[in-house]
Amino acid sequence: MRVRLALCGAAVCLCFATIVSAQDAAKVDAKHYTVISENDQVRILKVHYGPGEKSVMHSHPNTVAISLTDAKGVFTFPDGKTQDFTFKAGDAVYAPAGTHLPQNTGDAGMDIILVELKGRGAKSAMKSEMK
Repeated sequence: MRVRLALCGAAVCLCFATIVSAQDAAKVDAKHYTVISENDQVRILKVHYGPGEKSVMHSHPNTVAISLTDAKGVFTFPDGKTQDFTFKAGDAVYAPAGTHLPQNTGDAGMDIILVELKGRGAKSAMKSEMK
């Protein structure tokens, strides 16, 4: 009985670890997100979506996004709500930590540099989002 309980507990922990790590965009969607630099303060990602492409549900800490191209798309959130977005090349926007599924709804590729902010504030905001 103890062995069976221990095995069940290990399976639950493994599943939970997979779910938590699965929220990192660079891990769950390497097709669209590439880490180009990282240190103890920031992680910088190059983001590319082709026309009509979409991601999977994932999370980011507090971020700054710099659009390299004109782009339009839609974010879908875990509760099913959606939010359209439009960027002009050169736009820079701050976004608080959150979880979303982005989709490029434009006719052209979408390229963004995403700067994920590290530190106590960014991590605590992301943890509260995951609860």
